[in-house]
Amino acid sequence: MRQLRGQERVITADRQTSWAFADAYVAEDDTLHWARDRARDAGVPSVSPGTGAALRLLAGTADAKAVAEIGTGTGVSGIYLLQGMRPDGVLTTVDLEPERQTFAKQAFRSAGFAGNRARFIPGRALDVLPRLADGGYDLVFCDGDRLESLDYLAESLRLLRPGGLVCFEGVFADGRTVDSAAQPAEVIRLRELLRTVRESTELVSSLLPVGDGLLCAVRRG
Repeated sequence: MRQLRGQERVITADRQTSWAFADAYVAEDDTLHWARDRARDAGVPSVSPGTGAALRLLAGTADAKAVAEIGTGTGVSGIYLLQGMRPDGVLTTVDLEPERQTFAKQAFRSAGFAGNRARFIPGRALDVLPRLADGGYDLVFCDGDRLESLDYLAESLRLLRPGGLVCFEGVFADGRTVDSAAQPAEVIRLRELLRTVRESTELVSSLLPVGDGLLCAVRRG
């Protein structure tokens, strides 16, 4: 019997259990639970604990002082990012719905972050991002419209300093990204994003199996 290649390994029940354990490894406090409840009430998806922990780790590893976030939601991902950033770091977070940002502001305050640690900008991401400074960010986290993923990537490459990170949430699309059946345009766009990031000579990338898939890449110096 020939040896299976990595991508052909069977996903066993044990492996699924291990992934679930890894995603639940991080304990969340009352503030994060509150933000999740607000997201659930509003019908807004929020990052899993495993994804949040990965973002916190990446922000800490990058010693991030300036982070841009596409998709504020109710503040779950923002709390994790702020926890990993430098104490003087500022999170610039963009969302189309100002009422969501109101919840996020309350969550950040409850988590103990000073008001000057976050800059909230309501609006469509592709209208806001061009106004942000070239090379001024250590990390860009993208959790917005999947149809705009490639545009977010282009903007991120402009915004990031050499050695900075870009991360995309939800690239598994609940398993549809690898499903051979006909898929909607947003899933096709995610496949294009994955291929573009993997083939880019400007980026060093990895696809992390946390939450619904976290695609991460470092901009080469």
